[in-house]
Amino acid sequence: MGPAQTRRELLAAAGAGALGALALPSLASARRPGADPELVSLAVGTVGAAPRAVELPVSAAMFGLQWRAPRAARIEARFAAAEGRWSPWVPAGGVGHAPDGDAPPSTGEPLWARATRRIELRAPRPVEGVLVHALPATPARADAAAGPTRALPRLAAGAGQPVILARLNWAGRHSPPSTAPLYGNVEMAFVHHTDSPNGYSAAEVPAMIRGIYVFHRFVNGWDDIGYNFVVDLYGRIWEARAGGIDQSVIGAHAGGFNTYSSGVAVLGNFQSTDVTSQTKRALAALIGWKLALHGAPSRGRLTVRATRGAIGHSAFAPGSRVTLPRIAGHRDADQTGCPGRVLYDDLPAMRTRIHAAFPQPARLTLTAARADATPPEGAPPGPLRLLAGRLTGAGGEALAGASIEIQQRSVTRRGEQVVERTLADAVTDAEGNYLVALPAGTRGVLRALSTAAGRLGAVLSPDLYPPRT
Repeated sequence: MGPAQTRRELLAAAGAGALGALALPSLASARRPGADPELVSLAVGTVGAAPRAVELPVSAAMFGLQWRAPRAARIEARFAAAEGRWSPWVPAGGVGHAPDGDAPPSTGEPLWARATRRIELRAPRPVEGVLVHALPATPARADAAAGPTRALPRLAAGAGQPVILARLNWAGRHSPPSTAPLYGNVEMAFVHHTDSPNGYSAAEVPAMIRGIYVFHRFVNGWDDIGYNFVVDLYGRIWEARAGGIDQSVIGAHAGGFNTYSSGVAVLGNFQSTDVTSQTKRALAALIGWKLALHGAPSRGRLTVRATRGAIGHSAFAPGSRVTLPRIAGHRDADQTGCPGRVLYDDLPAMRTRIHAAFPQPARLTLTAARADATPPEGAPPGPLRLLAGRLTGAGGEALAGASIEIQQRSVTRRGEQVVERTLADAVTDAEGNYLVALPAGTRGVLRALSTAAGRLGAVLSPDLYPPRT
């Protein structure tokens, strides 16, 4: 996508999205290889079945692999702790995370090592051109959660909004995305694990998330960290990808299906280990809130079309119709073991818990009004742009007397700062309908918000983009 390519052009060129829905862009981010001054890279050559010892030139807090061939390689790694004890062997290659539109990168997920100078690598079949990228260990800083900044806005959907720690807590002011985010529709959620070792402290979490960002952006060449949110083993929820926690930010977590989903990663490896009870509660609260906010049910299945990003790491051909759970594991869409066997096996129970706390949500729409619509009382003078919509409850019933705000989105600092400005308001009638009038020249991305949709709380409409001229 060239820098001059507009959202309108993307919409015109994109294939069909969720069946019967608006076509959406298939590009989450372009591959823009860069160089992070903190990363240290070391060429290893070919790795095979015999463990290959690697002495790192720095004490590494985190390391990850890149290779030339074969693209879908299986590599395992282990590392020596400062006291000399070796970690278990863990997967270090090919998890299937990727932006839509990209071929899967020949890279693995970064592994948290705290401080190591020695690693060993092995692969059942030879892997050529292996590079090790290491992020040097730095002195421990104070735990961000001791005095955290909470993410905004705070919109209580369904059973409410959980506490979400702002991106600033791990990224500081020197870890921006490379470009502004793109937006799609949140119609489902994917659950991931990061494949990092589980024995981390609460104080280490911000550095771990920032390390994942460094690898995703500067090794994989993505615009930003791939996940929308990260949940740690202490039950804390972290804003990850920039663009707004309430927005439909397209991530780089489930190649071929990012446009329709929000991606939540649990920090750790859950192939043979269960997540903590506080993590299960946080994960359920986050997913339930996020889906309810966007009017998506937590139970049932959704049929979508696999986008170009399905090439290479999905069992589904691009353009094919795929039916997925509303709350899916990454392995449901792509060829990966993510989110680990134990966490994946817990998803049915998690769906039941989420549905109990967040029943069928309200639905809110926003469209251009009919050409023969009469402007509402109090409309501004001059040429007008009329917008209409409807608010319905869990069973499709009209929700009358609900306040509606029409908001315009403003994105600055490449998505690190997102502001919604209210342009007009309305109240739904007996049929749940509303009509608003804006000056004809109003442009930008708009959405409707109801903060009190009956007992269901806040709900957002899908984004409405400027009409073609």
